[in-house]
Amino acid sequence: MQYTAEILKDKKHIHFIGIGGSGMYPLAQILHAKGYYLTGSDNNMTDTLQKVMDMGIPVTLGQKAENVKGADLIVYTAAIMADNPELIAARESGVPVLERKYLLGIVTQQFSNAICISGTHGKTTTTSMATQILMDGGADPTVVIGGKLNTIGGSGRIGHSENMVCESCEFSNTFLELAPDVAVVLNIDEDHMEFFKTLENLKHSFTQFCSMATKCIVYNGDDPNTIDAVKDLPQKKITFGWQDHNDYYPDNIQQLSKVHHRFDLMHQGKPLTTIDLLVPGKHNVLNAVAACICGLLAGVPAEKLNLGMKDFHGACRRFEVLYHNHDIVVADDYAHHPAEIQATLSAAKELGFTRIIAVHQPFTYSRTARLLDDFARVLQIADHVVLSEIMGSREKNTIGIYAKDLAEKIPGCVWYPTFDEMSDHVLSMVQPGDLVITMGCGDVNKCAHQIVEKLKKKFGD
Repeated sequence: MQYTAEILKDKKHIHFIGIGGSGMYPLAQILHAKGYYLTGSDNNMTDTLQKVMDMGIPVTLGQKAENVKGADLIVYTAAIMADNPELIAARESGVPVLERKYLLGIVTQQFSNAICISGTHGKTTTTSMATQILMDGGADPTVVIGGKLNTIGGSGRIGHSENMVCESCEFSNTFLELAPDVAVVLNIDEDHMEFFKTLENLKHSFTQFCSMATKCIVYNGDDPNTIDAVKDLPQKKITFGWQDHNDYYPDNIQQLSKVHHRFDLMHQGKPLTTIDLLVPGKHNVLNAVAACICGLLAGVPAEKLNLGMKDFHGACRRFEVLYHNHDIVVADDYAHHPAEIQATLSAAKELGFTRIIAVHQPFTYSRTARLLDDFARVLQIADHVVLSEIMGSREKNTIGIYAKDLAEKIPGCVWYPTFDEMSDHVLSMVQPGDLVITMGCGDVNKCAHQIVEKLKKKFGD
């Protein structure tokens, strides 16, 4: 670990460049609650930035060199470009300058029970479930989530216990800066290969992450890549999965409605308690099992686990229903990898809609090219597919791949260069009984909101 909590010693004024980011907001909450004087800057006014300002933190709109004056520690997000004038001034100021992931690591060091939840898929949902379980079970956690949870009003929460729940992202080896007491691994699948290059490199990073756990490793005992990653580590291990060879597993799974599963949480062959899952998709049953283990490790009694699960109705952008009227449903989901898309669309199939219209924004050229056939295969679970152009994000299209290359592999698929054209196409074909679901980790949720607004205009509500 590159930095320790010593760097915060004697610091009084901490400045955040990009303080309105979803990853920066919970860190600002935590340090503000600990009594540090914070300032920040950002380029755009957002709901998250307003929440920062509502805490009484002075914020400057626009990033300028003078913003860093007076600070004795400066933190910036990875999204800030190297030529940003405020970041340049920070590095010339002579005070310590940290990227956000290092500060997150320092924060995790300050808790004696930091539960760090990792995995290629399901991190945000499981972290959100665990948060709800710990809150309702009296464990009073401090929380950092990669997405938003409505019950905490955002991506972070301040607790007054030694329990911390932290979503732990593998991209750029961010999770290797953390200090996990409990390391949770939901699954390991090929993703972010533009960074990791090979599956072996990816697994090695998860091995390093788990090797830092001071108390135990909680992992998916049915996932071959995860099993391989942790097999040689000496820490205490707790397994979960579908099969009864695991320490924890679900049994007697019942689907009581489109969005309600009930199951018995089993521990070493014996029923521990009954769990109600009120979000769609059988894959979320396994996420719930992992979240329940987190609750138990934070001291939540088994009989109180279901209090949190019954209060959990999903994280934002995880099968989030934006419109339900005239027998048409519009939902938005963060799914951006073939395994996630398959899970989301398979869950949608269980819900009994007449048709599923998938609106997908491919993300990064390298991932789209590498997994092109997998994307084509899983998107065909839907009845109709509408694609946007590929969102390059941090990449340039040196590969020469385009949305039309994916569209050609999916029967009946169409693609458009703008969200306006995509939403018009959806509006022209949507019928009562349909589910329209937007999917992607970029800004395709904007298309979802356009579809909703056009439906409201069409039907007058």
